[in-house]
Amino acid sequence: MSGLTHFDAQGQAHMVDVAAKPATHRVAVARGRIEMLAATLAIIQSGSVKKGDVLGIARIAGIQAAKKTSDLIPLCHPLALTRVAVDFELEPGPDHGAVVCSATVETVGPTGVEMEALTAVNIALLTIYDMCKAVDRGMMIAEVKLFEKHGGKSGSYVREG
Repeated sequence: MSGLTHFDAQGQAHMVDVAAKPATHRVAVARGRIEMLAATLAIIQSGSVKKGDVLGIARIAGIQAAKKTSDLIPLCHPLALTRVAVDFELEPGPDHGAVVCSATVETVGPTGVEMEALTAVNIALLTIYDMCKAVDRGMMIAEVKLFEKHGGKSGSYVREG
């Protein structure tokens, strides 16, 4: 079925058998952003959100999400992750600002960690939304993308631009 690996010859969904694949060092980097009012970004920067340290809690949420990816996405393999790093950059602007989240996930195994990196970014950004929605319901999560993937038979992928 058009090269999609999660379908068998009859077109039914199944979990890919990775038993015969060699364990290699695998890395994936994903990024995304949450756009908000400049005042909301200032509150995050100042640490005055009533629910607590927004970026610290979002970082923990992203790490936890990477570890739980196979519980959330039905055909993902549970993986022994060797590293999950979730980082944030603040982009202030006169009227609007943004928090950019980057997640780097690593393992040594027979399958990649792209879904874990993407899940980490999405959940970290959703956590920021949850913690700040009382002051800015108009926040928008955008541009969640895989930026890099290394390891395995298909080699490396690096997003251009």
